[in-house]
Amino acid sequence: MGEVVRPSAFDRALRPLHGWVWRDPHRRARKLLRFAETEADGGRDLCRAAELTKDPLLRRLYLRHAEDEFRHAALFRARGRARLRELPRDGVRFEANWLAPGERGLDELRVADERDDSLLAFLHLSERAAAQRFALYRQVLGHDPATREVFENVLQDEAFHLTYTKTQLARVADGASRAPLWRARLGRLWKAYLRAAAALASVLGTLLLRIQYFVILPIFALLARRAARRERIGFQSTRRPSPAKSQY
Repeated sequence: MGEVVRPSAFDRALRPLHGWVWRDPHRRARKLLRFAETEADGGRDLCRAAELTKDPLLRRLYLRHAEDEFRHAALFRARGRARLRELPRDGVRFEANWLAPGERGLDELRVADERDDSLLAFLHLSERAAAQRFALYRQVLGHDPATREVFENVLQDEAFHLTYTKTQLARVADGASRAPLWRARLGRLWKAYLRAAAALASVLGTLLLRIQYFVILPIFALLARRAARRERIGFQSTRRPSPAKSQY
Protein backbone atom coordinates (compact mmCIF):
# COMPACT_ATOMS: atom_id res chain seq x y z
CA MET A 1 0.00 0.00 0.00
CA GLY A 2 2.88 2.37 0.63
CA GLU A 3 3.79 2.09 -3.07
CA VAL A 4 0.20 2.70 -4.24
CA VAL A 5 -0.84 5.68 -2.13
CA ARG A 6 1.68 8.14 -0.76
CA PRO A 7 1.13 11.40 1.12
CA SER A 8 1.24 14.55 -0.96
CA ALA A 9 4.30 16.79 -0.85
CA PHE A 10 2.32 19.45 1.02
CA ASP A 11 1.21 16.97 3.70
CA ARG A 12 4.74 15.58 4.03
CA ALA A 13 6.02 19.10 4.64
CA LEU A 14 3.46 19.46 7.46
CA ARG A 15 4.14 16.05 8.97
CA PRO A 16 5.35 17.45 12.34
CA LEU A 17 2.12 19.44 12.68
CA HIS A 18 0.03 16.40 11.75
CA GLY A 19 1.93 14.41 14.35
CA TRP A 20 1.10 17.05 16.97
CA VAL A 21 -2.59 17.00 16.01
CA TRP A 22 -2.86 13.22 16.36
CA ARG A 23 -0.72 12.96 19.48
CA ASP A 24 -3.49 14.10 21.82
CA PRO A 25 -5.68 11.02 22.61
CA HIS A 26 -8.90 12.99 23.19
CA ARG A 27 -8.51 14.91 19.93
CA ARG A 28 -7.72 11.66 18.16
CA ALA A 29 -10.92 10.01 19.36
CA ARG A 30 -13.10 12.97 18.38
CA LYS A 31 -11.54 13.15 14.93
CA LEU A 32 -12.23 9.46 14.37
CA LEU A 33 -15.89 10.01 15.22
CA ARG A 34 -16.01 12.97 12.85
CA PHE A 35 -14.48 10.83 10.10
CA ALA A 36 -17.23 8.27 10.74
CA GLU A 37 -19.90 10.91 10.12
CA THR A 38 -18.23 12.04 6.90
CA GLU A 39 -17.88 8.49 5.58
CA ALA A 40 -21.52 7.75 6.32
CA ASP A 41 -22.63 10.94 4.54
CA GLY A 42 -20.52 9.96 1.52
CA GLY A 43 -22.11 6.50 1.49
CA ARG A 44 -25.59 8.00 1.40
CA ASP A 45 -24.63 10.30 -1.47
CA LEU A 46 -23.20 7.36 -3.42
CA CYS A 47 -26.44 5.41 -2.93
CA ARG A 48 -28.25 8.40 -4.39
CA ALA A 49 -25.82 8.45 -7.32
CA ALA A 50 -26.50 4.75 -7.93
CA GLU A 51 -30.21 5.51 -8.10
CA LEU A 52 -29.77 8.30 -10.62
CA THR A 53 -27.22 6.87 -13.05
CA LYS A 54 -28.42 5.04 -16.16
CA ASP A 55 -25.16 3.13 -16.51
CA PRO A 56 -25.56 -0.38 -14.99
CA LEU A 57 -21.81 -0.81 -14.42
CA LEU A 58 -21.54 2.52 -12.61
CA ARG A 59 -24.57 1.60 -10.53
CA ARG A 60 -22.85 -1.54 -9.26
CA LEU A 61 -19.59 0.30 -8.61
CA TYR A 62 -21.34 3.13 -6.76
CA LEU A 63 -23.13 0.62 -4.55
CA ARG A 64 -19.84 -1.18 -3.86
CA HIS A 65 -18.26 2.17 -3.05
CA ALA A 66 -21.17 3.05 -0.73
CA GLU A 67 -20.75 -0.25 1.12
CA ASP A 68 -17.09 0.56 1.63
CA GLU A 69 -17.93 4.01 2.98
CA PHE A 70 -20.43 2.59 5.47
CA ARG A 71 -17.88 0.00 6.56
CA HIS A 72 -15.28 2.74 7.04
CA ALA A 73 -17.78 4.71 9.11
CA ALA A 74 -18.30 1.66 11.34
CA LEU A 75 -14.53 1.18 11.73
CA PHE A 76 -13.89 4.82 12.63
CA ARG A 77 -16.87 4.94 14.98
CA ALA A 78 -15.91 1.74 16.80
CA ARG A 79 -12.30 2.85 17.25
CA GLY A 80 -13.28 6.37 18.32
CA ARG A 81 -15.74 5.10 20.93
CA ALA A 82 -13.28 2.52 22.21
CA ARG A 83 -10.63 5.23 22.56
CA LEU A 84 -13.01 7.50 24.44
CA ARG A 85 -13.93 4.72 26.88
CA GLU A 86 -10.24 4.30 27.69
CA LEU A 87 -9.79 8.00 28.53
CA PRO A 88 -11.06 10.20 31.36
CA ARG A 89 -13.56 12.92 30.57
CA ASP A 90 -11.93 16.00 29.14
CA GLY A 91 -12.98 19.53 28.28
CA VAL A 92 -13.09 21.10 24.85
CA ARG A 93 -9.70 21.43 23.16
CA PHE A 94 -8.37 22.95 19.99
CA GLU A 95 -9.28 20.51 17.20
CA ALA A 96 -7.19 21.87 14.26
CA ASN A 97 -9.71 20.53 11.75
CA TRP A 98 -8.36 22.78 9.01
CA LEU A 99 -4.98 21.05 9.35
CA ALA A 100 -6.17 17.44 9.49
CA PRO A 101 -9.56 17.45 7.78
CA GLY A 102 -9.67 13.79 6.80
CA GLU A 103 -12.08 13.01 3.99
CA ARG A 104 -14.73 15.52 2.97
CA GLY A 105 -16.97 12.96 1.26
CA LEU A 106 -18.72 14.55 -1.70
CA ASP A 107 -18.11 17.96 -0.15
CA GLU A 108 -21.75 19.13 -0.33
CA LEU A 109 -21.91 18.17 -4.01
CA ARG A 110 -25.42 18.06 -5.49
CA VAL A 111 -25.41 14.55 -6.86
CA ALA A 112 -28.67 15.03 -8.78
CA ASP A 113 -27.16 17.94 -10.75
CA GLU A 114 -24.03 16.08 -11.87
CA ARG A 115 -23.37 14.00 -14.97
CA ASP A 116 -21.55 10.69 -14.76
CA ASP A 117 -18.27 12.16 -15.99
CA SER A 118 -18.30 15.16 -13.64
CA LEU A 119 -19.26 13.00 -10.66
CA LEU A 120 -16.51 10.47 -11.43
CA ALA A 121 -13.95 13.26 -11.79
CA PHE A 122 -14.95 14.77 -8.48
CA LEU A 123 -14.92 11.36 -6.79
CA HIS A 124 -11.45 10.59 -8.16
CA LEU A 125 -9.95 13.84 -6.87
CA SER A 126 -11.72 13.56 -3.53
CA GLU A 127 -10.64 9.97 -3.00
CA ARG A 128 -7.06 10.77 -3.99
CA ALA A 129 -6.84 13.66 -1.53
CA ALA A 130 -8.35 11.52 1.22
CA ALA A 131 -6.05 8.57 0.48
CA GLN A 132 -2.97 10.81 0.60
CA ARG A 133 -4.03 12.25 3.95
CA PHE A 134 -4.87 8.82 5.35
CA ALA A 135 -1.46 7.54 4.23
CA LEU A 136 0.18 10.33 6.22
CA TYR A 137 -2.03 9.70 9.26
CA ARG A 138 -0.96 6.05 9.14
CA GLN A 139 2.67 7.17 9.28
CA VAL A 140 2.24 9.48 12.27
CA LEU A 141 0.19 6.95 14.29
CA GLY A 142 3.04 4.59 15.13
CA HIS A 143 2.27 5.17 18.83
CA ASP A 144 -1.33 3.89 18.37
CA PRO A 145 -1.22 0.55 16.49
CA ALA A 146 -4.99 -0.04 16.72
CA THR A 147 -5.86 3.28 15.09
CA ARG A 148 -3.11 2.82 12.54
CA GLU A 149 -4.61 -0.54 11.58
CA VAL A 150 -7.94 1.18 10.91
CA PHE A 151 -6.29 3.55 8.43
CA GLU A 152 -4.43 0.66 6.78
CA ASN A 153 -7.76 -1.13 6.31
CA VAL A 154 -9.39 1.98 4.85
CA LEU A 155 -6.46 2.64 2.51
CA GLN A 156 -6.89 -0.74 0.83
CA ASP A 157 -10.39 0.32 -0.28
CA GLU A 158 -9.22 3.80 -1.21
CA ALA A 159 -6.77 2.29 -3.71
CA PHE A 160 -9.66 0.47 -5.39
CA HIS A 161 -11.76 3.67 -5.41
CA LEU A 162 -8.95 5.56 -7.13
CA THR A 163 -8.59 2.84 -9.76
CA TYR A 164 -12.24 2.42 -10.67
CA THR A 165 -13.04 6.15 -10.79
CA LYS A 166 -10.11 6.80 -13.12
CA THR A 167 -10.93 3.84 -15.36
CA GLN A 168 -14.64 4.58 -15.56
CA LEU A 169 -14.03 8.28 -16.17
CA ALA A 170 -11.91 7.40 -19.20
CA ARG A 171 -14.67 5.08 -20.43
CA VAL A 172 -17.57 7.49 -19.88
CA ALA A 173 -15.69 10.49 -21.28
CA ASP A 174 -14.44 8.50 -24.32
CA GLY A 175 -10.83 9.07 -23.35
CA ALA A 176 -11.25 12.84 -22.90
CA SER A 177 -11.04 12.78 -19.11
CA ARG A 178 -8.84 15.84 -18.66
CA ALA A 179 -11.62 18.39 -19.10
CA PRO A 180 -13.87 16.90 -16.35
CA LEU A 181 -10.85 16.59 -14.05
CA TRP A 182 -9.90 20.24 -14.55
CA ARG A 183 -13.48 21.36 -13.94
CA ALA A 184 -13.54 19.27 -10.78
CA ARG A 185 -10.22 20.79 -9.65
CA LEU A 186 -11.55 24.30 -10.17
CA GLY A 187 -14.69 23.40 -8.25
CA ARG A 188 -12.65 22.06 -5.33
CA LEU A 189 -10.47 25.19 -5.34
CA TRP A 190 -13.56 27.40 -5.29
CA LYS A 191 -15.01 25.50 -2.33
CA ALA A 192 -11.68 25.64 -0.54
CA TYR A 193 -11.69 29.40 -1.07
CA LEU A 194 -15.23 29.64 0.32
CA ARG A 195 -14.23 27.62 3.41
CA ALA A 196 -11.18 29.84 3.96
CA ALA A 197 -13.24 33.00 3.45
CA ALA A 198 -15.88 31.79 5.91
CA ALA A 199 -13.20 30.95 8.49
CA LEU A 200 -11.58 34.37 8.01
CA ALA A 201 -14.95 36.11 8.30
CA SER A 202 -15.63 34.24 11.54
CA VAL A 203 -12.27 35.31 12.99
CA LEU A 204 -12.71 38.93 11.93
CA GLY A 205 -16.30 39.01 13.20
CA THR A 206 -15.20 37.68 16.59
CA LEU A 207 -12.37 40.21 16.73
CA LEU A 208 -14.64 43.15 15.85
CA LEU A 209 -17.23 42.11 18.43
CA ARG A 210 -14.55 41.95 21.13
CA ILE A 211 -13.23 45.37 20.12
CA GLN A 212 -16.75 46.79 20.35
CA TYR A 213 -17.34 45.17 23.72
CA PHE A 214 -14.02 45.95 25.39
CA VAL A 215 -13.03 49.23 23.65
CA ILE A 216 -16.00 51.10 22.17
CA LEU A 217 -18.69 50.15 24.69
CA PRO A 218 -16.65 51.34 27.73
CA ILE A 219 -16.24 54.75 26.04
CA PHE A 220 -20.01 55.14 25.69
CA ALA A 221 -20.47 53.93 29.27
CA LEU A 222 -18.01 56.58 30.48
CA LEU A 223 -19.77 59.32 28.51
CA ALA A 224 -23.15 58.20 29.86
CA ARG A 225 -21.79 58.30 33.42
CA ARG A 226 -20.43 61.82 32.93
CA ALA A 227 -23.76 62.95 31.51
CA ALA A 228 -25.60 61.38 34.46
CA ARG A 229 -23.51 63.41 36.93
CA ARG A 230 -24.76 66.63 35.30
CA GLU A 231 -28.38 65.65 35.72
CA ARG A 232 -30.29 67.16 38.65
CA ILE A 233 -31.70 64.85 41.29
CA GLY A 234 -35.46 64.75 41.90
CA PHE A 235 -38.42 66.16 40.01
CA GLN A 236 -37.76 69.09 37.70
CA SER A 237 -40.22 71.76 36.63
CA THR A 238 -41.38 71.56 33.07
CA ARG A 239 -41.07 74.41 30.64
CA ARG A 240 -43.72 77.11 30.65
CA PRO A 241 -46.73 76.25 28.49
CA SER A 242 -46.90 78.05 25.17
CA PRO A 243 -49.86 80.39 24.52
CA ALA A 244 -52.89 78.79 22.89
CA LYS A 245 -52.94 81.38 20.09
CA SER A 246 -51.04 79.19 17.71
CA GLN A 247 -51.02 75.60 16.70
CA TYR A 248 -47.34 75.66 17.65
